[in-house]
Amino acid sequence: MTASITGMAHAVPAAASQQRLWDDYFREHYAGNRVAARVFAASGIETRHGVIDPTVESLCDTGTGARMRRFLAEAMPLGKEAVSAALADAGLDAADVGLFGVVSCTGYTTPGLDILLARDLGMTPEVQRLHIGHMGCYAALPGLGAVSDFVTARGRPAVMLCLELTTLHVQPPTESARSGRPTAEDLQQMVAHSLFSDAAAAVVLRPAATGLRVVDIAARTDVATSDHMTWDVTDLGFKMGLSPQVPDVLAVHVRDVVRGLLARNGLSVADVAGWAVHPGGRRILEVVAEQLELSDAAMAPSYEVLRDFGNCSSATVLLVLERLLANRPLATGDPVVAMAFGPGLTLYMVLLRAAGD
Repeated sequence: MTASITGMAHAVPAAASQQRLWDDYFREHYAGNRVAARVFAASGIETRHGVIDPTVESLCDTGTGARMRRFLAEAMPLGKEAVSAALADAGLDAADVGLFGVVSCTGYTTPGLDILLARDLGMTPEVQRLHIGHMGCYAALPGLGAVSDFVTARGRPAVMLCLELTTLHVQPPTESARSGRPTAEDLQQMVAHSLFSDAAAAVVLRPAATGLRVVDIAARTDVATSDHMTWDVTDLGFKMGLSPQVPDVLAVHVRDVVRGLLARNGLSVADVAGWAVHPGGRRILEVVAEQLELSDAAMAPSYEVLRDFGNCSSATVLLVLERLLANRPLATGDPVVAMAFGPGLTLYMVLLRAAGD
């Protein structure tokens, strides 16, 4: 028996409108820079969630150590809420969990969230743990592969939590950005500040004949473009590098990787009943739709999550998958493809199938 997703849930901190974030904080942050204003207006985001509301509290000049302490304080209740709800959705007790995987690139502490949440949730002292760190936006999918392999090999349930608090990492503005003459690096920060948000998303996997079965996984990394997306640890938190060429690189690879994953499972793009595409930004979604010739309806869950949550790094593709399952009933055997993109430049994809008794 293979592993199936039998429970999902998410938790988010307080919401703020994209317009309010611009009007009440980032407008001043960038001294009314017109380029930054256009970036925020064109993001496709209406609402974001954050443990830090910059209109109330700014961490721009706060050191990385203090930001990491804040990460632990804010992550614990969010993670507990998401995992507890996912276990309830699956009808499992925390003591039943054989492996607890935690994915995050936005905060580090030892003992980590895997140890502390396992303790607070009531998992057994024998629970195995896995931490996947600093892989970025695509990390949920290799994480899903690892925990599903455990479930298949050991015949025991597993939980994966993706928890990202990007709002801890707002960077101070440069003089060039505030002067109206932003550099290429300034533009990358403007895009990052307009996109990223906070969320925790959890999935429960079991050796079950129902749920959403994990069938196959594909990955491709274009190391020649590894400098196009970066996530650097600095003295003032973590700093995103996001080249405008990322969508062009994605366009080169996405069709080939998707078709290869589907073909080796006897499928074509037309056979796929649902698409959970990581909304790294509007242009990312446009490129995927163009390359795979996907309809507006097929892309709707991704656009909805972008609109309602923004880009929550690794948690986002799980939010899209949850939205897809809530909005679109699947018949037994229906295939679903989840895909995400991140540093490397890396594409990860998972083929799932709706399973039933």
